[in-house]
Amino acid sequence: MEAAATTCYRHPSTEAYVRCTRCDRYICPDCMREASVGHQCVECVKEGQRSLRQPRTVFGGAMSRATAPVVTYALIALNVLAYLGEVVRPEIVDRFAVLGAALTGPDGEQYYYRGDTFPGYELTGIADGEWYRLVTGAFLHLPPDASFGVMHLLFNMFALWNIGRAVEGQLGRTRYLALYLLSAVGGSVLVYLLAPDTSTVGASGAVFGLAAAYWVIHRRLGHDMAAVNRFMAGFLIWMVLSALFTSWQGHLGGLLTGALVTYGLAYAPAKLRTGPFQLAGGLVLLGLFAVAVVVRTSALTG
Repeated sequence: MEAAATTCYRHPSTEAYVRCTRCDRYICPDCMREASVGHQCVECVKEGQRSLRQPRTVFGGAMSRATAPVVTYALIALNVLAYLGEVVRPEIVDRFAVLGAALTGPDGEQYYYRGDTFPGYELTGIADGEWYRLVTGAFLHLPPDASFGVMHLLFNMFALWNIGRAVEGQLGRTRYLALYLLSAVGGSVLVYLLAPDTSTVGASGAVFGLAAAYWVIHRRLGHDMAAVNRFMAGFLIWMVLSALFTSWQGHLGGLLTGALVTYGLAYAPAKLRTGPFQLAGGLVLLGLFAVAVVVRTSALTG
């Protein structure tokens, strides 16, 4: 009696005479994947790839084959969209800028708070619990009718485009986004600590955090630092010049935060350069920022 022909487990209408070396099922030529020994089926190959340890950079980020810096693109898009919102509704700046403490009168006008209260005036700003300003202010820029105007946005986005792509490629998308946001908040916190009676906007704090990360990354990888130092010198000159129009406190706070975060990612012991430990480090830093805000608020409001 003639034996029944064997068929591929994925294509029952196709005869097959080769078995997968991993699951022992019959596979046709379309389903064969060459392995170190014999052939494997499509499912076994995928299962084997999932079991492999994903390669990571020295900073803990996953090495992705995708080259598009999608987080950088998204951040630029958010900043541009926020600016368009400012153009349509200028009151967005007053509502979401980094503002430490101000008194809002019955006429809607704001006056910087210096410890005195007046009947009919309400305290607004971070001191009044509007902590969201620590983040939202970093996505706004000087309005078109300001002295620096749209150039504020263009300079920051140009810097984000040039630096962000390189940093994102080394840190990975998640760590890069965390670095950007932490640097933004760090800049806003320093503004609140040193100049609570001012209102400021701009992504400069986050961008300077990326610039610090750029320097630390190149140093950690052992690259030629001469060109990097020249690049950073240009950034410091930009910080001094732009301080004529924006907040130097935000620039400095972002720079220090970015340097601290990236130094931890780059030079921590290998066993600490994993997701859970790095997440814990980020939460600790956020906690320190929160304590600083609470202490400053207490000092402002008595």
